[in-house]
Amino acid sequence: MSTLPHIGHPDLSDKVCLVTGAGGGIGASASLYLADCGATVILADRNLAATSVIAKQIVERGRAASAILLDVTVDSDVAAAVESIEREHGALHLAFNNAGVDGPAVLLHEQDPNEVNRILDVNFFGVYRSMRHEIPAMLRAGGGVILNTASVGGIIAAPGIGPYCASKHAVIGLTKSAAADYGRLGIRVNALAPGAVRTNLLTDWLNEEGALEKMAGLTPQGRIAEPEEMAAIVGWMLSDASLFMTGSVVTADGGFTAV
Repeated sequence: MSTLPHIGHPDLSDKVCLVTGAGGGIGASASLYLADCGATVILADRNLAATSVIAKQIVERGRAASAILLDVTVDSDVAAAVESIEREHGALHLAFNNAGVDGPAVLLHEQDPNEVNRILDVNFFGVYRSMRHEIPAMLRAGGGVILNTASVGGIIAAPGIGPYCASKHAVIGLTKSAAADYGRLGIRVNALAPGAVRTNLLTDWLNEEGALEKMAGLTPQGRIAEPEEMAAIVGWMLSDASLFMTGSVVTADGGFTAV
């Protein structure tokens, strides 16, 4: 873990926030950061054991958090999660839809259709299902903010991961459309497009010797980001500091897409 400069925390006091894909990587770091900003954080993931550990860390720091089991590919589970949050906390104000998967790096004609369906089911339809239930809750709360995790793979393409790139392009399109639909109703919807961040998803994909170093060399900053760096951006995007931003795609990629 790198030592980051001190960054002031935005104020998310009295806000209730759902984080999907909170079991590790960006989701876990964001949950810790959002709690330090004062939010009550509900950590959702298919790995309840992992989120329970993180929620316990947050509570031990004197903040409010709980862990729930959630599979974003099951619509009824997402509905039940949002209903539970409203029942226990009174409202849902913020959502970081971060659950995602990668896939095998092979040419398009070699992709297994079942694997393609899995990637789209989690990465795109998981975001759709989450928003489908989060938005009515936020309308009942008088407004809210949604941040969806896309990727630089949703802006450009990379060889061998066509289904993943397609899913993240779709997330960006859905984000912009939702921003247009709900902008006058008090809900802001934006997307975060990370570049190479040191998570299990990245290391599983770039698992050949020297692959991470090669990826780092492709960015103007010459390095891989740490999840905590994304967490600070998540906090800012979910706060009133970004009040005039909706339908935006924020890239955090060390300059990768700039060259």
